[in-house]
Amino acid sequence: MKEPISITAVSSISPLGSSQEEIWQAYLSPDHYLSKRKFNERWEWVSAISEENQRGIEKVRHSDPKYKNLDKTVLYALFASRNAVADAGWTINDDFGINIGSSRGATELFETYHEEFLAQGKSSTLSSPTTTLGNISSWLAHDLKTHGPEISHSITCSTGLHAVLNGVAWLQSGMADKFLVGGSEAPLTPFTISQMKALKVYSRIGLDEEVAFPCLALDMHKTQNTMVLGEGASVACLEVGQKKNAMALISGVGYATEPLKHNISISTDALCFQRSMKMALGGISPDEVDVVVMHAPGTIKGDSSELLAIEKVFGNKIPLMTSNKWKLGHTFASSGLLSMELAVLMLQKQKFISTPFKNNTDLKEIKKVLVNAVGFGGNAVSVLLTLP
Repeated sequence: MKEPISITAVSSISPLGSSQEEIWQAYLSPDHYLSKRKFNERWEWVSAISEENQRGIEKVRHSDPKYKNLDKTVLYALFASRNAVADAGWTINDDFGINIGSSRGATELFETYHEEFLAQGKSSTLSSPTTTLGNISSWLAHDLKTHGPEISHSITCSTGLHAVLNGVAWLQSGMADKFLVGGSEAPLTPFTISQMKALKVYSRIGLDEEVAFPCLALDMHKTQNTMVLGEGASVACLEVGQKKNAMALISGVGYATEPLKHNISISTDALCFQRSMKMALGGISPDEVDVVVMHAPGTIKGDSSELLAIEKVFGNKIPLMTSNKWKLGHTFASSGLLSMELAVLMLQKQKFISTPFKNNTDLKEIKKVLVNAVGFGGNAVSVLLTLP
């Protein structure tokens, strides 16, 4: 990279909460934030935003009459982005860029409108504008009153970190000085849950009993897939150069695409992750990385292939590894940014957050953290974060 990129604010709303202190306390807790919900008369594990934070979302919905019919994906992004921009000290005169992506888009609203069409044979007036993917960044630009470039995209589960890549590219090119990047997802609907179950990746652990951990992300002894879906949005404010108020620096980015054998394939040792991690490391020694925040969705193949990729890249000195999906589920587009938020918090607090399934070794100092994400299509992204 030509010069580092400062992360001057990070904000999210997820099952862990909506304030940085609330989220940090949730990470310190040994509890998961998963619960059972009924879909088509069957109980399934999900990770949902609390009722208290949902009330905060409803305040966003009623803050502007035009927001009444917006999908949760937009409202979640609005909530997180307002907080991030305020924390970074940005104003309407900054004309910052926006790149907020979503894997599934306006999931709940799209399904509602489609059911309406099947029942009545016609669609509501707002069915198209409120379910088009680009409406997330467009509404954010309206709400935050910026005239900078606004972009939306969908690159499956690595969407959020691809937004980081894009923001970095704009900043490094000199075409922008500030960029708001992130992902938003609200996939807790019957059809989406059914799709994940059809792939045979969804957790069936403890549906008829109480269990400690329904999602076994990074448990390398599991004998079944244990992915659980979550909802939320996470965003970061990026600025070119090293700023005085930087929470962390982006010192390297990497990306790669897996050669596919079928629609959701990934190689045994995740070649895409090997390439993206090496690119993100650039010229620094792998020995300098203290922590890897893994994608680790809780599936047998997904977790094990990423672990093998890390072993290939880091050799005999493996960094401490962690994941947050055992705690808050897999939030699709938001997952990479929520992982990046965890990385920033660990750098800020100088404390390693482990999973229940790996050793709890702590570090005296955390200077460099590598964050991974990958999605259907084998599109991996790695981002290297360092202390300012």
